Amino acid sequence: MAVPVAFFALFFAYPVTAIVGRGLKAEGDWQFGRIGEVLSRPDILDVLWFTTWQALASTALTLLIALPGAYVFARFDFPGKQVLRAVVTVPFVLPTVVVGTAFLALLGRGGLLDELWGVRLDTTVWAILLAHVFFNYAVVVRTVGGLWSQLDPRQEEAARVLGAGRFAAFRRVTLPALAPAVAAAALMVFLFTFTSFGVVQILGGPAYSTLEVEIYRQTAQLLDLPTAAVLTLVQFAAVGGILAVHAATVRRRERALKLVDPAQTSRRPRGAGQWALLGGVLLTALLLILLPLGVLVERSLDGPGGYGFGYYEALQSVGAGGSSTFLVPPLEAVGNSLRYALVATLIALVVGGLAAAALTRRAGRLVRGFDALLMLPLGVSAVTVGFGFLITLDKPPLDLRTSWILVPLAQALVGVPFVVRTMLPVLRAVDDRLREAAAVLGASPLRAWREVDLPLVRRAVLVAAGFAFAVSLGEFGATVFIARPDNPTLPVAVARLLGRSGELNYGQAMALSTILMLVCAVSLLLLERIRTDRSGEF
Repeated sequence: MAVPVAFFALFFAYPVTAIVGRGLKAEGDWQFGRIGEVLSRPDILDVLWFTTWQALASTALTLLIALPGAYVFARFDFPGKQVLRAVVTVPFVLPTVVVGTAFLALLGRGGLLDELWGVRLDTTVWAILLAHVFFNYAVVVRTVGGLWSQLDPRQEEAARVLGAGRFAAFRRVTLPALAPAVAAAALMVFLFTFTSFGVVQILGGPAYSTLEVEIYRQTAQLLDLPTAAVLTLVQFAAVGGILAVHAATVRRRERALKLVDPAQTSRRPRGAGQWALLGGVLLTALLLILLPLGVLVERSLDGPGGYGFGYYEALQSVGAGGSSTFLVPPLEAVGNSLRYALVATLIALVVGGLAAAALTRRAGRLVRGFDALLMLPLGVSAVTVGFGFLITLDKPPLDLRTSWILVPLAQALVGVPFVVRTMLPVLRAVDDRLREAAAVLGASPLRAWREVDLPLVRRAVLVAAGFAFAVSLGEFGATVFIARPDNPTLPVAVARLLGRSGELNYGQAMALSTILMLVCAVSLLLLERIRTDRSGEF
């Protein structure tokens, strides 16, 4: 536990505490009265209200659209099912900047809807809601569908034999069994949309701002640290409550249920109704997932002189078309992102692997608190972490502001929870008697780990590495503060290009977003090939 605790204390608790303290202290005294002052401002109340209701609306809309998909993937067997399963999961590992860019190409000025019908939805709440459904569709499909596929269908069939209608049997038998999984999925979607940053920043315009976007605006543009500190505390408290409810829901989900092999519950659709349901889910996947991604690729190829790779070629030069957005060719952001993500993945594997190993060998309140500590980066603004890095890691022996390692460290903070959640269930499933037998035969603890645990969890390590790499590649909130102008990452480069006017900048943003999408998609497809059936569910 020593290495993970030291890592989080130094690179998470210290920067966050420092920036909150700087915002709430004046002349050495704590000014807690500022909390009431900030929370009584009408503009801040509007941000809090919008953050809450758009998260609720996004969650409800996601459940409405994704639950039929969860049923189809759980109960139906059809050609191309595994490929489609991977396709609908692609949005979840995409950076939010790419999601926002894809919907901007579909719904924004000059987008597909604008060209066909003269309709623009960017800078409206509908664009934000649809992008959130796009991003979180796989959360519901995987979380609910994973459990649904293991429920014994004969229980519902027995209710039908006893006279219950189709809906009554579902409501009284299947729904109570699915309720914990549905609640867990809803809470996770609410968490992701409550802390939304890149999607709202790109699609919301000046009219809409979530807590995360407002923290960024108060910190980077207005330099109002007291307001940013208060909003950080509010977001931390809100997300902490969400995670506590989620933990209780997960414990409920782990109660005893009669589960069967998913292969026994999956069959080909029968009847017009089931085929219509399958067709509706396929159409939803086409319009909601494939269409935005396809439009993104199409816009990256649609240059002034017709379709071609002009925008991709422009990424190789500095100041193409009179642009001074970058000090280096934008294409260098690809190599930067890959290098940063690889280092961040290695750090996340070491820290997260040690943490997961410690959690399997200890018990009690200390470990429960340690487990909660590992989830804290999900509950604190990434903007706060990034700005905290700048104001704390600026003195020897930790003067890292000009060091390249600062970006991987920030990215690893986001990757560690994914590593722990992927490896922990597998490590806990290893029979302790195997380790004890190795110890009796004279193996040291390190050799027992290498000879017993590692062969059993090797595949889980690869899955954890894939998720850590994907989330590190797309991290934006903290990286936007600490990425150097001569070493931008892909998400930062896309945001900079979108922030400047001009057709060339827009086209290059589409090209970079397409590259980032392809890299994330390849990572996901590799995950699908190496994952086990049980470790592949969220």
